[in-house]
Order: sequence, then structure tokens, then C-alpha cells
Amino acid sequence: METTSDIIQESAEASVNEMQSEMNSFIQYIQDHIPDMVSFGIRLLIALLIFAVGRIVIQIIRKSVRLSIERTHADAGVAQFTDSLLKFGLYVFLIIIVAGNLGMEMTSITALFAAAGVGISLALQGTLSNLAGGIQILVLKPFAVGDYIIEDTNKNEGTVKEIKVFYTKLSTLDNRTIVIPNGILTGNSLTNVTAKDERQLDLKIGISYESDLKKAKYLLETMLEKNANIIKEEECRVFVDSLGDSAVIIGVRAWVKTEEYWMTRWKVLEDIKLMFDAEGIEIPYHQLKVHMSRESGNKLNY
Repeated sequence: METTSDIIQESAEASVNEMQSEMNSFIQYIQDHIPDMVSFGIRLLIALLIFAVGRIVIQIIRKSVRLSIERTHADAGVAQFTDSLLKFGLYVFLIIIVAGNLGMEMTSITALFAAAGVGISLALQGTLSNLAGGIQILVLKPFAVGDYIIEDTNKNEGTVKEIKVFYTKLSTLDNRTIVIPNGILTGNSLTNVTAKDERQLDLKIGISYESDLKKAKYLLETMLEKNANIIKEEECRVFVDSLGDSAVIIGVRAWVKTEEYWMTRWKVLEDIKLMFDAEGIEIPYHQLKVHMSRESGNKLNY
């Protein structure tokens, strides 16, 4: 009759034998597949080498294309968009070559990209819309790098710094960077402030009803004539725009060079305030006059 120790010893021997058998099977598997592993390792090294060389070739191609575009004096936005699109396409081509070198058949890769394209097109409709928007910006040129634009829907505005495949970068007056998808820029209305060399200065100034209206208009006309940034060849107008609740609204319209617009606007507003103060022309704040009368029964009527 077997004792407990004999049973434990037999179980341990069986476990050791099983482990040795599995180890021998694993070693045999490694030995049988060493040629395949070596072959795959060589293909992997070659693929890494192809990828490294391909990156260098892509950089050379992109640089050559950029220089060619610069020689044609094309817009900076065209150069940026073309470079971004070329980079995307060349890297996709490089990945296909690397995958083929690793043993994947070209038909399988093509089918994979086709299936992926369908799935991506459904999942990334917004991204494809931005790509189409980038192409539309490139072809129709509603703005170029260096233009100051206002995206009317969300009121984002700034100077265009970069036009990429999927997005456009704006730089604001306070040096913030705004990234706007191209689909939004082409799908909504926008204002290109700097598309023309000249821009209209349109101001509205309120004066009190007690102030001398003709004197105020004369002072504004004289100020416009003395301002060196106002284009004298264009029409300058000073007129009564409306009669407000608390003030007579005077409109001022003149033309300035686009690049001098903001400096001129700030200077004109400052000059108007100082001039009106010196000449006794009141610029009223919003006010409400209440007239009260006391009738019988101490009741107040407004």
C-alpha cells in the first residue's frame, strides 16, 4: 500500500516530467523556426532602414517643392497647404512600402486601405469636410496668409498665419493663436478686413441736445482735414446719423490705408474727446429724465 509520501513523490515526478516535456517542445519549436525568425528579423531591420531613408527622401522632396513654389511667387497659404498635403501623401506611400517589405501582400494592403477608407470616411466626416474646405480655400482664395479676417458665426478674428490641410491658424491682436477647422471657414460667412488697400473709418459720436450741433460738425470736419492718415482724395462725411434718447448721434466716415486703420481710429477718437472737452461740446452718458407732478390725494404721477 502506497504511503502519502510516495503519492507526493510520484506527483512531483509527474509534474517535473511534464515541465521537461513542455520545455523540450518549446526548444524544439524555437529550433524549427529559427530560420523564419532570422528572416523576419532581417526584414524588420530592412523595413526600419527603408523608413529612415524614406523620411530623409520625403524631407528632400518637400524642400524641393517648397523652393519651386517660392520661385513661382505663389501665396504663402498655397505653399503651406501643398507642403502639408504632400507630407501626408508621401508618408502614406512610405508606410505601404514598409508594410510590403514586412511580408504583407500588396492586394491585402490595398484592400485594407480601401476598407479603412470607407470606415474612416464615415467616422471622420468632419475631418474630410475640413480637407475639402482646405482645398476650397486654396482654389477660391477668400483670404491669404497675412490677411486679417473675421469668422462671422463665432466672431473669431485675427491675422492668418498658416493655412494647413485641415485647419487655419489665426494670430489675434493680443498675440493669442486661434485654430479654426477649414470646414467652418468655408461653411460660414467671413469678413476679409484687409482684402483691399483702403478701409472705411466709420464712427458714431453722441453729443447732448443742448450742445451746438453745427459747431460740433465743423470741428469734426476740421479735425479730419488735419489728420495726415485720412485719404483726402476720398470722400469724408460728417452727418447726423440719428436722434437718440439721450444724444444726437453724429456719423463720421472717412477712408484710411488698411494697415493704418487701428492707429488712426484710436487717434481720432482721442482727438474728438479732447477737442469736445476744450470746446464745450458735451458727450452725454445714458440718462433717463423722470417728471413728477403732485395731484390731489398726494398721489404721484410719472
